[in-house]
Amino acid sequence: MTIANANILVVGGSSGIGFGVARAALDAGATVTIASRSEDRLQRAAKSLGCGYAVLDTGDTDALETFFGDNAFDHIFCSAAKTSVAPVRELPLEDAYANFQSKFWGAYRLARAANIRDGGSLTLISGYLSVRPKPGAAIQSAINAGLEGLARGLALELAPIRVNCISPGLIKTEMLDESKGDSRQAMFDGAAETLPVGRVGTPENIATQALALMMNPYMSGATIFVDGGGAIA
Repeated sequence: MTIANANILVVGGSSGIGFGVARAALDAGATVTIASRSEDRLQRAAKSLGCGYAVLDTGDTDALETFFGDNAFDHIFCSAAKTSVAPVRELPLEDAYANFQSKFWGAYRLARAANIRDGGSLTLISGYLSVRPKPGAAIQSAINAGLEGLARGLALELAPIRVNCISPGLIKTEMLDESKGDSRQAMFDGAAETLPVGRVGTPENIATQALALMMNPYMSGATIFVDGGGAIA
């Protein structure tokens, strides 16, 4: 059970969780390509990691099919998504539709087009709000639950390709770093106090599980919670 010399695509690999997964896969001896919509961010990330990159938009069906017509992978990891959160009656419908288009339908289109070698894997990212919703985030709960259901269905349809889902809790990424100063630290401290593990997560925590799913040939159709106990706290 190894990914040494495996060919891995990380969609959303220019930042955050995806960047962490790409770095861990490279450290494990894999050949890694990172992909996202922003070529500037990809170039910076690829230079930092020392890997290849591809400009790829999960919202563009034709571009996905063209890309995978020329490229096959052993494993694909997808964390690419851009969503906004607000209560149902406050979130404009066009924003709600855009959330689904980005996170759910983006993963769906990727899975539909992906060229993955038999015995390889596709790993999606959901979030623990799928099982522990909170006020003001119903849209995220629905999207995450949909992704977990999608992963189970794809595990049957795409077999012997394996499909799994990772459900993170609060992960400290550069996206969250956009809120600076005391308010940011207070958010992390407050979240840590509610979790059984007493801390928030990092991209490396998700990467550990992502690589385990790639390497274990007996894992398919699973949703693994990497949330510091958030789903039960």
